[in-house]
Amino acid sequence: MSIPLLICDDSNMARKQVARSLPDDWDVEISFATNGEEGIAAIKAGKGDVLLLDLNMPVMDGYQVLETIIKEDLNTMVIVISGDIQPEAHQRVTSLGALDFIQKPVNKTKLTEILSAYGIFTQHNDEEKSLPAAIEKPPVTAPAPKHSELAPLTKAAETVSTEREQSEEAFFLDPELRDCYQEIANVAMGQAGDLLARLLDVFVVLPIPNVNLIEVSELSMALSDVEEQESTSGICQGFIGAGISGEALLILNDSSFKDVASLMNYKYEVDESTELELLMDLANVLIGACLNGVSAQLDMPFSQGHPVVLGQHKKISELIATNSKKWKRTLAIEISYSIEDYSIKCDLLLLFTEESMRTLNNKISYLLD
Repeated sequence: MSIPLLICDDSNMARKQVARSLPDDWDVEISFATNGEEGIAAIKAGKGDVLLLDLNMPVMDGYQVLETIIKEDLNTMVIVISGDIQPEAHQRVTSLGALDFIQKPVNKTKLTEILSAYGIFTQHNDEEKSLPAAIEKPPVTAPAPKHSELAPLTKAAETVSTEREQSEEAFFLDPELRDCYQEIANVAMGQAGDLLARLLDVFVVLPIPNVNLIEVSELSMALSDVEEQESTSGICQGFIGAGISGEALLILNDSSFKDVASLMNYKYEVDESTELELLMDLANVLIGACLNGVSAQLDMPFSQGHPVVLGQHKKISELIATNSKKWKRTLAIEISYSIEDYSIKCDLLLLFTEESMRTLNNKISYLLD
């Protein structure tokens, strides 16, 4: 009997990567869910005796899924596969009943080892495969199509170069490419969040990265929630790789300085030089780790320039205006970090030039082959 296995992740790219990483010749009936609410519905429909679960998702995240499984006593075995690799995240999901935790991007060998360790997958077993008796379920009468989402995604990347030749029409981000950029950013964001969490001994709340192709004049609009609330301070740092160039911006709400100083063991004083030092330290951690995460996934090293102060105690629009003529159009990846139980909020933006898109798309196409 085939094992009903559910992959729950909001990223199409991640779902396909996980499906491709399953043990070879494993008799499973694969279903997919794009958020936690869909995942719970699929489990109730008998499609998830085994659940491979992401944490950062819209509608209902992975933590809420685990809480619902406990509350409603749903019969499933859960392994979390996430870019959020903080020690606290690992502890929280296991306390909520997850069997184990695997970091993204998923490693096939590691996944097979964990599935084998819990008796979910038995190697070299050509007989009827089933789960341990404790979670045995009757056959599903109408299972989802087997491996229904395993078609290649390279078409999305290939079409971009054609569209690019059409002047203004080139300024367009295919939805599947957006999903790929978002998943790459998600993994890099998790690595940076993990470093920050370990440094400050806190739990970093990670969002779903926001990816858009925009005019730089629209950046202040994209960050309008910060703009309306208070003044900010910002750091900009350029980076370059083979065929790729861009700048990283770290924007910190001014109200965050006191808590950041306390966590970093600074003797806080209302002094711009101290605040600038804190901002630089935070930028070194988040910008460096996030760029390294993107670089590792693309297999392309980035050289980073010296950080430059955009301004202190200014509105977002004033910070952006400093370099607006230089940036023009950009692929903008926005990550809004916050820290649980503290009034700390900072935005990290990775801005890639429009000319970098061809190289980026080719790299993504290679990843998906």
